[in-house]
Amino acid sequence: MRIGSLLGVIELAGHPASVSSAREYVRAKLGDDHPALDDVTLLVSEVVTNAVVHSDSRNGGKVTLALADCHDVIHVDVVDAGGDTVPHVRGDETAESGRGLLLVDALAYRWDVYEDTAGRTVWFQVEYRRQDDKGGVSLPRQRKPS
Repeated sequence: MRIGSLLGVIELAGHPASVSSAREYVRAKLGDDHPALDDVTLLVSEVVTNAVVHSDSRNGGKVTLALADCHDVIHVDVVDAGGDTVPHVRGDETAESGRGLLLVDALAYRWDVYEDTAGRTVWFQVEYRRQDDKGGVSLPRQRKPS
């Protein structure tokens, strides 16, 4: 189990306009020079979009976004009200929509979906390397093959 620090939690309205607020929140919490910023921002955008479009949180419900820095992993939870279907990776890479979890599957080190009576949590982790002693920026590590 990785221990780190909670960077923050924000509650968003279940409305498409909240997606840009989620991206801004990630950028503010991680900072422009964080090596995992781009991947985390993209994946948050995809998962929050799914929550506000497909879950019972749409039309003004609540979506909660939590970020934690676990030293070499950014851990993200997106909690919504759940819904009739479970989020899953669609196999059609050429479809005009429905590729959000395909991106999560490709870029995240680990991810999963957890459901209980309180709702649904889609969580993911993006690995990264901290800056070296000389101040050089390291690129995020890729997911280990299954």
